[in-house]
Amino acid sequence: MIIGTGIDLVDIPRFERTISRTPRLMERLFAPTERALKLPSLAARYAAKEALIKALGGSDGVHWTEIEIGSEESGKPYFRLTGTTADVVEQRGITSLHLTMSHDAGLATAFVIAEHLDERSAERIENAEGAA
Repeated sequence: MIIGTGIDLVDIPRFERTISRTPRLMERLFAPTERALKLPSLAARYAAKEALIKALGGSDGVHWTEIEIGSEESGKPYFRLTGTTADVVEQRGITSLHLTMSHDAGLATAFVIAEHLDERSAERIENAEGAA
């Protein structure tokens, strides 16, 4: 069952100007492992964090640096949540987060689906994947 969805769009040049004017934002918005990334990737991660907050229905208990976006070997992005942010996700009954991000032509975007999979739903998915 879908608990929430979120989408966000970031103007990369505007994001760059904001970061240039207020360098301390890097520490407030991004986990240490994210800070070395190029600006378009940072903008996409910012969009992903905003989209997650929208999917959660608000930012109570959510801390930016507790939301880290990693990438699987295939390039597929995923959330790595810690602290009270991970607690908020669990308390809201979310068992799975789906994330997609992109950046091109001066824009970065992200879309998030927050989902609750009960045992029966998880079993149906496993059976469908096995049949494919």
